[in-house]
Amino acid sequence: MKRFLSAFIALVTLAWAWQLCSNAGSAVGVPANAWVAREHALTLTGLWSFALMSLTMVLATRPVWLERPFGGMDRIYRVHKWAGILAIAFAALHWLVEMSDGLIKAVWGREGRLPKDHGSSVLEAMRDVAEELGEFAIYALLGMLVLTLWKRVPFRMWRYLHKVMPVLYLALAFHTAFLAPLDYWTQPVGLMLAALIVAGSVASVRALMGWIGQGRRVGGVVESVAEPGQGVTAVSCRLDGGWRGHRPGQFAFASFERSEGAHPFTIASADRGDRRVTFQIKALGDYTRGLAQRLQPGQAMQLEGPYGCFNLPTGHEERDQVWIAGGIGVTPFIAWLEALQAAPEQAPEADFYYCVRDRESDPFVARLDTLCAQLPSLRLQVISSAHEQTLSAAMLDDRARKEAVTEVWFCGPRGLADSLRKGLHEMGVSRFRFHQEAFEMR
Repeated sequence: MKRFLSAFIALVTLAWAWQLCSNAGSAVGVPANAWVAREHALTLTGLWSFALMSLTMVLATRPVWLERPFGGMDRIYRVHKWAGILAIAFAALHWLVEMSDGLIKAVWGREGRLPKDHGSSVLEAMRDVAEELGEFAIYALLGMLVLTLWKRVPFRMWRYLHKVMPVLYLALAFHTAFLAPLDYWTQPVGLMLAALIVAGSVASVRALMGWIGQGRRVGGVVESVAEPGQGVTAVSCRLDGGWRGHRPGQFAFASFERSEGAHPFTIASADRGDRRVTFQIKALGDYTRGLAQRLQPGQAMQLEGPYGCFNLPTGHEERDQVWIAGGIGVTPFIAWLEALQAAPEQAPEADFYYCVRDRESDPFVARLDTLCAQLPSLRLQVISSAHEQTLSAAMLDDRARKEAVTEVWFCGPRGLADSLRKGLHEMGVSRFRFHQEAFEMR
């Protein structure tokens, strides 16, 4: 993610620098001063912000064709989130640079101030509107960023606020199109801006019209609702004929109530060809806490998907495998294990660590024991914190062959993943390859 965003920002900067170098001849005789620096900072921060906001809008459309290069829809949404945060940060910086003219006047005076581009009276009127829209959009985006990062804001409110985003983007596209320097449109930076405006605007219209994921939506009914353990709701659904099936480990956006909208849940069952899916839903928020009481068998629902690339690993028989699940992160592994019941000879040699608070009260341990008993190449080990057990990087290193690359498949709390990665790094171990489900949509 960091590399992709860094490369994206570098590409935008390169287009800006190309334009700057191309206009170097026309800038001969213009002294370098605070006004020139302000103008460059204003355009560059504006470009960064708008480019990242355009990227955010495109990724919000759930482009399935980007799943493989990104590593799954969960990672696309992670880039979407951080691109949005950076876009708003650069927008705030852009606004601060714009507000700096008073300070520059007070310190250096008006001498050296660059003349503005002038166009027709209609163009100037449109620019005035664009300035007002841009300033309003920045204030709105800053407010949305605070509410997005404040986890106490209910998901429903956050979802409705997010629906305003396409409108704000279109306002920013108008702002950018009319306030970009006129000479940009004959340079590569202008072509880049035009492509960003078109791509982001199309994505915004799709979002406003409710077309995102439309081709992957199917109806269905809830068949059963159960509570296998405290804070866990098991929901089984039968889907309509349009369901295209799923691979073990994928997730989908399930909508059980129209007013609430769709939530992403891992499909905790293998595809048996009968259009039935099961979700094991942890009570982690205001919506999921009361789900078992609101759902009834026979209730209509809608599913969008499947998405994700956290798939059952094959083709790495020569490598060691380690599967690590933490809490409700066990759901994709349950789907893997169910799929392997039909073809146990395809099960890899793997150590499977399941980290729980208390083995005795956990709702999934018995199911895992049953599934793994049919797959002798899998070695299940339950790590129970109630019994003062902790999974460490040293445990992974001890079990793996020193001369082989070890593929680690992880789904669970980010803190546990960070701890294991840090431990392996401190031990100087580089032969572990982490595959992690980045399951955070907000």
